[in-house]
Formats: sequence, C-alpha cells, structure tokens
Amino acid sequence: MTWTVGFDLDMTLIDSRPGVARAIDTLAVEFDLPLSGTAFADRLGPPLATLLVEAGAPEELVPDLITRYRALYPTLVSTIPPMPGAQAALAAIEARQGRVVVVTGKHAPLARLHIDELGWRIDHLAGDLWSAGKAATLREQGADLFVGDHVGDMRGAQAAGVLGVGVSTGPCTADELRAAGADVVLADLTEFPGWLAAEFGAVAAN
Repeated sequence: MTWTVGFDLDMTLIDSRPGVARAIDTLAVEFDLPLSGTAFADRLGPPLATLLVEAGAPEELVPDLITRYRALYPTLVSTIPPMPGAQAALAAIEARQGRVVVVTGKHAPLARLHIDELGWRIDHLAGDLWSAGKAATLREQGADLFVGDHVGDMRGAQAAGVLGVGVSTGPCTADELRAAGADVVLADLTEFPGWLAAEFGAVAAN
C-alpha cells in the first residue's frame, strides 16, 4: 500500500517572501501602483489575482500584472530558503517509503524552480490550486494527509477527506487553523518527524 503526504509550498516548505516582495515592488514601480512587496508577501496563500486586488491593484490591470509578475519572478528570485524542519520532514516521509506531493497556489513553473533548486525529490507537483480546489488533486494522488500553513489548506484537506496538519508558520494563527478544520497544529515542521512517529509509529531499524 502506497503512503502519500501532501504539502503546501509557500510558508510551509519554503520561505518565498523575499522573492515575492522583490517582484511586487518591481511591479509597483513599472505600473505606478501603491503596492508594498513586504506587506504583500506577508499574506501569501490565496491566488495572486486575489492578493493583487486586495492590495489595491485595479481589477482591469490584474491580467497584465500577473503576466509581468510571472516573467519577472525567475529573474528576481535569489536562493529561497527552506522553512525550518522542511528537509527533515521530507526525509521522515522518505524513511517510510512514502510519496510526497506538493499542492500549491503558486504557479507551477515557479514552484518547480524552488523545488529543483533545493534538490527535493517530489513525486507530484500541482500548482495554481487554492483552498477546496486542492481536494481533487489530493484525492487523485491518494494523499493520506495534507500539511499547510493557511486556513485554505485546511479547507482543502477537509474537502479531500484527509488528515489536515497545520503549521503556524504563515499568516494564520494556530487557532485560525484549528477553526478551519486542522486535525493537528504544529508550531513548524521541526515538530513533524516527532509527531509522525507518535501518530504512526517509529520506523523499524534495518
């Protein structure tokens, strides 16, 4: 039987705020808009179009802003660090011969840039998915649990009928994650291997 763990990407596995902030600040200058890259990056989770409108971008400009953002992003992003514990969390799944799927709201080609740079073995990547929209992929991939930092991730886990594991490393508090349906909330991924062992048993020694 294959065992599969789903992860969100931004602020769950990686801290992409610096790259996002640089791209948004560049957009602000090019389009003469009052956008703050830092404030924008602190709210990562929802789709780019939603965040742009909420940040004050005119709706009629959003398609052009998204196109330009996606063109700029690879040229402005330097090394993006993994979140604390991310590498150990992935290693803990590999030790159990598990599969890892990443289901993210980030545009898939941009998500792939980070995954490849970090050298992570990911069995399946699905991008441009948000909240309950993540459920179909989680079901198709046979996910047993989904780990994320946003209330939208917990709604996705609920819609898929899988265990929702929240990490309070993004814009949502532990209480907000629980209210959105998280079955368990960890401070960050450094706690994930221990929780995994306690929940599913220790990996047998060779």
